[in-house]
Amino acid sequence: MVLEVTRRDFVRAGAAAVATLATGLAATRTVRAGNPTGEDTSKILNYNPDMEYRRLGRTNLMISAVALGGHWKRVDTMIGGEQVPGWMTMKIDRPEFQENRKNVVDRCLERGINYVDACCREEILAYSRALKGRRDKMYFGYSWHIWESRYPEWRSNKKLQEGLDQGMREAGLDYVDLWRISLLTQSSQHTVPEVEEAAAALDWAKRTGRARFIGFSSHDRPHLKKLIETYRDQVEVVLTPYTAKTKMVTDETGLWASVQKHDIGWLGIKPFASNSIFRGDSSPASPHLEEDNRMARLAIRCILCNPAITAPMAGMISEQQVDNVALAVKERRELDIAERAELDRAMDRAWAGLPRNYQWLKGWEYV
Repeated sequence: MVLEVTRRDFVRAGAAAVATLATGLAATRTVRAGNPTGEDTSKILNYNPDMEYRRLGRTNLMISAVALGGHWKRVDTMIGGEQVPGWMTMKIDRPEFQENRKNVVDRCLERGINYVDACCREEILAYSRALKGRRDKMYFGYSWHIWESRYPEWRSNKKLQEGLDQGMREAGLDYVDLWRISLLTQSSQHTVPEVEEAAAALDWAKRTGRARFIGFSSHDRPHLKKLIETYRDQVEVVLTPYTAKTKMVTDETGLWASVQKHDIGWLGIKPFASNSIFRGDSSPASPHLEEDNRMARLAIRCILCNPAITAPMAGMISEQQVDNVALAVKERRELDIAERAELDRAMDRAWAGLPRNYQWLKGWEYV
């Protein structure tokens, strides 16, 4: 029998459920693959002994050390028959596409991956469909970005509430595990009143059981640091870029310091620098498949060397890619000299080849 948990269940459970979760998981910050220290794994969603799990800050959720990112760039190389100008224009009602997403989610569940993040209408609809009947197996991160603070007409508390309800209704979602409001990208910042409206909407969503946990996503590092310091109750989780080139600024000026100080869950987007790290096109017949698989594993291993990162989120388009990132979690964590040099060369090439609309990613070399 499939367990279907509703919004009403969360509201009814209230603080008691949160307290129980905190008691059971607060001390278990990391459960390494194979669980060599014998940690209690009974509270870990979709636990697999071959996967590592990390605590998502003060939410106390234990998240798989790699997560499924919502993007499906290059999925046309898997399903064929459609040349699209941008990945979000994919016709998500195509049977071939829906089968691809279901197969990828199936393999994620088999490998113990327990978090998926969706940040636009197409992603939310695609993954809510792929998880139908097994919603209790994977945490769902949500951001319907065109109905959020990126756009002026959606920056009031009232409009943000309206957008969340409308999106969840269309997707058939009674609750989300994380609502992270998407803010303006690059160097733009919101006004204080705009952020206060967003914080109020997040409060409302959590209070009413629509979202179990809340936070923000942004490409603007200084602004996000300020939000963490100012809106401590509303920022439980942040989503930021984090690549194999990213380095921590360990003094108080760094974003890392604020994340640690306030016990924030940290999920990393763009682990492969928008696929710029790869030489091939991600198709099964690519002559660069073996090299690109190795680069993906090196990047994942490198990112996981930072214990503050809960999970890098990879936009996987095949079961083979799921298997590959799961293998990276099991491999030796620290890179040797040759591996480090190989990854550095690949990231230098990625930086040089970043598309024009992704040049901003270079601003995330130091956090």
